[in-house]
Amino acid sequence: MKNIAFLAIALAMSCNSSQPAVSESTETLTPTEVSDPTTYAETITEAELKEHLYTYASDEFEGRETGQPGQKKAVEYLKAQYGQLNIPAAQKNGDYFQKVPLEVGQVPTGSVTVNGKEYALGDGFLTFSQAEGTYDNIVYVGYGIEEADYSDYKGLDVEGKVILIKAGEPKNQDGSYTLSGSNEPSIWSNMSESIGKRMELASSKGASAVFYFDEANYSRFKSRFDYMKNNDSGRMELADDQEAGFANFFIDAQLAKALLPSIETNGTPEVLPVELNIAIKSENKEVNSENVVAIIKGSEKPDEYLIISSHLDHIGITSDGQINNGADDDGSGSVALLEIAEAFKKAADAGQGPKRSIVFLHVTGEEKGLLGSRYYTDFDPIFPLENTVADLNIDMIGRIDPEYKGNRNYLYLIGSDKLSTELHELSEAVNKKYTNIELDYKFNDENDPNRFYYRSDHYNFAKNNIPIIFYFNGTHADYHKPGDTPDKINYDLLENRTRLIFYTAWEIANREQRIVADKASK
Repeated sequence: MKNIAFLAIALAMSCNSSQPAVSESTETLTPTEVSDPTTYAETITEAELKEHLYTYASDEFEGRETGQPGQKKAVEYLKAQYGQLNIPAAQKNGDYFQKVPLEVGQVPTGSVTVNGKEYALGDGFLTFSQAEGTYDNIVYVGYGIEEADYSDYKGLDVEGKVILIKAGEPKNQDGSYTLSGSNEPSIWSNMSESIGKRMELASSKGASAVFYFDEANYSRFKSRFDYMKNNDSGRMELADDQEAGFANFFIDAQLAKALLPSIETNGTPEVLPVELNIAIKSENKEVNSENVVAIIKGSEKPDEYLIISSHLDHIGITSDGQINNGADDDGSGSVALLEIAEAFKKAADAGQGPKRSIVFLHVTGEEKGLLGSRYYTDFDPIFPLENTVADLNIDMIGRIDPEYKGNRNYLYLIGSDKLSTELHELSEAVNKKYTNIELDYKFNDENDPNRFYYRSDHYNFAKNNIPIIFYFNGTHADYHKPGDTPDKINYDLLENRTRLIFYTAWEIANREQRIVADKASK
């Protein structure tokens, strides 16, 4: 699972079961016309999971860093396993590898000049975006929000222009939030998600660049920027990103006030007469990487797709030569996905194939910013997103959170109720019938400071209104460390957790009606 990459989010634009927000379900499962799945779930075993993982998270695979030799060994291993199972590739050309064009953007150099005063990169503003241009005005769009009947862009033409945005959201005179109509802030106050939403919105409006002012968080972005500059480490991104010509800058209070002295109190959009020159240059290095995608076609509804996903990459080798094996993150999810695929294939061979198609999606570049899953959803979905009924994402399910105080046979579920009431109720009912794992929703809380909902590959499906469940055991002392090795995996828990995901997938794939995203945004 990826760390919270504040700099990448801002500059790249790129479970307690008693929690009130997620009610316990007493619903019974809708009967399917296929046989009891228990026979096939029992083919998911500790022994096979362990055998896979001791290979997949071995030193030979060198920590599976995106684009590196170890990652190439990992994708070849996955390809070989699907070949041995006679599960075909998802792509029409028969290739298990979906090429994901990536590049590493080096820390750029240059400056911006505002009304004759020059600001050097890293001194007043931060960016990884290459950009050049001269402008005689910029457009201030307040909070840069557009939602329902509210729009900071109303009446403004920002096509080809530089715009200025500040963090936060509008409030009423009584102190309540305009968008929510209450004392509760909206998603636009959530830094983890709102920065990306603002950048996507600005880009869709045709803006050429955004100057973004968030005084509260500038110092943390600056620290990350300085680290990357001093260590000559760039940021990996999608090479053919449609937003590649769109630049974003994170600015400090001094530069923000040079553009608009009253920015802290002024929320009224307007065109600002500013002489602005941008001169930022950078060089990128290509990275060769790929997703691995296989499919079992549905017997009755082959054009409806359930995706089960995990990320195949990890963080590689440290500067002192230590290998980060990533047995839990996300070797556990990778091998769980192989075992689930095998169980479905045995069912299909016995004439009990799923009614809907099951897509087994191993994505690359998760640790670099959810890049492989973003490429699948935003650039090259092998199967139409409108026909994708759900994504079950597996990321770290082999260990025990040291902070966990309950039964060791637990699992954190995140996002099951956020887009679909049906999916959450189905998940609860499946668990009650088959596995009896303690499902913990602590990290499903909207106010979870870890922001796990935004930190794994399911999010790229969720943002496209596809219902998701994120299965997660929590972090531990070996998270993103050389100590994340196969000998520390709890294989009995890994088996039971993997079976839960299989049973949930079985029910989604075989129910008569597809899961309804009743909470999806319009």
